[in-house]
Amino acid sequence: MLSKAIIKLVSSLEQKKYRLENNLFVAEGNKIAEEIIKTNFPIKFLIATSEWLSKNSLNKNIEIYEVEESEIKKISFQKTPQSVIAVCNIIENKLDISEIEQNLTLALDNVQDPGNVGTIIRIADWFGIKNILASYSTADVYNPKVIQATMGAFARMKVHYILLSELLRKLKNNNNLIIYGTTLNGKNIYEQKLESKGIIVMGSEGNGISKPVLEILSEQLLIPNFSNNLQKSESLNVATATAIVCSEFRRQQK
Repeated sequence: MLSKAIIKLVSSLEQKKYRLENNLFVAEGNKIAEEIIKTNFPIKFLIATSEWLSKNSLNKNIEIYEVEESEIKKISFQKTPQSVIAVCNIIENKLDISEIEQNLTLALDNVQDPGNVGTIIRIADWFGIKNILASYSTADVYNPKVIQATMGAFARMKVHYILLSELLRKLKNNNNLIIYGTTLNGKNIYEQKLESKGIIVMGSEGNGISKPVLEILSEQLLIPNFSNNLQKSESLNVATATAIVCSEFRRQQK
């Protein structure tokens, strides 16, 4: 049985304030727990059922609380709780400018929806992108909804929260990096030569890329609409757009 202190701690981690105070966050679900264990991500403790524990080999140094499913349901942030909850240490990723210079990087400008941010992290992982630059107004990577949407990909990614416009300007002026951005006024992405190095900026769901960042862009790209209907969608979901853009960048690098 879990102590009141553990229940209180886990419940508090739904809020960013307490995640920062305790330097901890919650990752729920069988798939996510398995991914964390495989990547040796630092785990403070695990709360799991006996059935889950019997099927998974764990590092002996991990503190484990064996519980009934009913106890997991009481503290879970999910509508349909699974058999394991991992409470993990927040790690501070050091920004390595040389990594940014030599690779393709994503930048999120005020992307506030946690589900979209989590999905974008998963997309970046799929396309071999290791670093994501994020404005301070972008959803917290350790938000439970973000973690859930990553399906464990967060353990392999480096997300850096920075003053985005300032860093992009420095990278463009001092490091000669191309700063790409997706806009409705951009050039057809399928007709452009895309470089293997650079930064791809994705804007917020409602307002797109902010003006200070927009002014820094080297190239504006457009995902064309192929619909023949007069009435058509005004824009794409930001995570969907990210997947399309990353796919085209990687396709051209083959």
